[in-house]
Amino acid sequence: MTPPGGREGSLGAPTRHPLDWRDPAFNDEAALTRELERVFDICHGCRRCFNLCNAFPTLFDAIDATTSGELEGVDRKVFWQVVDHCYLCDMCFMTKCPYVPPHEWNVDFPHLMLRAKAVRTRREKPRLRDRILAATDTVGHLAGIPVVAEIVNAVNRTSAGRALLEKTLGVARDAPIPRYYAKTARKRVAAARRASGRAAAAPRPTAETTGRVAVFTTCYGNRNEPDLVTDLVAVLEHNGIEVELLPAERCCGMPLLELGDLEAIDALRQQNIPVLRRAIDAGCDIVTPIPSCTLMFKQELPLLFRGDADVQAVRARMFDPFEYLQLRHREGLLRTDFKRSLGKVSYHVPCHLRVQNIGLKTRDTLKLVPGTTLDVIERCSGHDGTYAVKKEFRAASVKIATPVAEKVKNGESDHLASDCPMAGHQIGGLAGREPEHPLSLLRAAYGI
Repeated sequence: MTPPGGREGSLGAPTRHPLDWRDPAFNDEAALTRELERVFDICHGCRRCFNLCNAFPTLFDAIDATTSGELEGVDRKVFWQVVDHCYLCDMCFMTKCPYVPPHEWNVDFPHLMLRAKAVRTRREKPRLRDRILAATDTVGHLAGIPVVAEIVNAVNRTSAGRALLEKTLGVARDAPIPRYYAKTARKRVAAARRASGRAAAAPRPTAETTGRVAVFTTCYGNRNEPDLVTDLVAVLEHNGIEVELLPAERCCGMPLLELGDLEAIDALRQQNIPVLRRAIDAGCDIVTPIPSCTLMFKQELPLLFRGDADVQAVRARMFDPFEYLQLRHREGLLRTDFKRSLGKVSYHVPCHLRVQNIGLKTRDTLKLVPGTTLDVIERCSGHDGTYAVKKEFRAASVKIATPVAEKVKNGESDHLASDCPMAGHQIGGLAGREPEHPLSLLRAAYGI
């Protein structure tokens, strides 16, 4: 398929256009169908993304099964199957598609899928299972109540409990699901500080950092993997950075993005952004330990709310942990007095970190540890938010993750690490390995 006017338009850097989701045309179902037909026909003629996720094979197999071998013969119900298999990882836009803006064909497959999800959510209420999985704040609060947390965790470890969860909510019985902790990251950080009595470090600013960090703990980091947050705080403070936790926060909204519930995302924006803006105005940078949450503030919210100056201000001061450490290292402020090596690390780079276009900062930081080598794996884990835990998508998720798990198995490494803890558990479960977070490895290397 040769683009009209040649390929000059595709030579520029990819451009993400803001989403005018409040425009009535955005929610016009007839207009949406026409755009799906236009983009799907372009994808059919290209097929470079056949091996990314299951959205593209679903589309291509349906086309190939028609007598004409063309999109026009495909039942439009299949279009929604394609939408369901897209988990908005953005990898097709960032790494594969030759027709992304500024190309005149203006193909942004993930944003089209988001539009379709949003139109459907406005038309019909998402099923109970999907609403529960997206309600991370509510579920985490209830499941994290003392005693309740232990009961929930115990039930989730039994085959009977998982069978019941699959039958009632459609959560696959073999999918990795998180533990819940009554002693949250906030409580652990506060307790550690009371025990140490250590005074806060004096901020040492650089050209790009203030030396003061406000941590957005994330609902997952706070209630499901609190050690991740305590490791982050320990590493930052060890490097002379003044650290505080934000006084309050809600879910970043990424689970709701998967549903296309843009109104609910707007409600969370109105709660989170003022808190983040106050921290920035007080001289803090913002760091969050989960790539998806970082991406939400760096990319998704700015594209959904382009006219909100506070959203744009937060975007400019939001950092991935290892991005922040490397900015400090650039000016000689990262400590490299490591106490132990890490050996060989199978390091998985999550999709939501790759699409931030910051480079492999985690790899670059861990490579500073003497006696450490990294086997970098840049392939999708197939977890992608809630996709991997849904019964109807579990097989597709495992198929996507299997090549990564096999590479880990064959790598004979000392550690398996991923910046995304959910991806780490997905890969680890298939590879028979216990995953670790790079922040935990860095803390261990420091001996702190």
